[in-house]
Amino acid sequence: MSTWQEFAEQAPELAARVRARLETFQHHVLATLRRDGSPRVSGTEVGWRGPDLTLGSMPGARKAVDLRRDARFALHANPGAAEDMIGGVDVKLAGRAVEVTGDEHRAWVAEAKPPSADSHLFRLDLTEVTTTGVSEDQTHLVITAWTPGGGVRTTKRA
Repeated sequence: MSTWQEFAEQAPELAARVRARLETFQHHVLATLRRDGSPRVSGTEVGWRGPDLTLGSMPGARKAVDLRRDARFALHANPGAAEDMIGGVDVKLAGRAVEVTGDEHRAWVAEAKPPSADSHLFRLDLTEVTTTGVSEDQTHLVITAWTPGGGVRTTKRA
């Protein structure tokens, strides 16, 4: 598992593309695991706090409860309208969410001023980042994937 900063240091070009996609739209889709192991999808916003990719949550929200119980997550960046994907990439991230607590949480509340001081803040540590796009000549998919141990690899699929 790697922090966003470690990912960005290991794969700077990919990290820049992924960050640009995440920053293009405010809302994304987060997948978490319910108590029974079935998936739950929720809308979410992500941002950066210093070098860390983070997400916040209202107090007691189901996604926060899920992440506190089982930290595994998948995040699908908002792909936007069809015309937004021309020349763009579809972005997916997976990893574990680490809840930010104590002094760091209090500093975030003071800085971000969320609707409630009891709001949750999670740092997203990464196990996988994947982008999928169409080649310039529109003849095949180009899939770029990064993992902490495997680095960046690109696959072309007809």
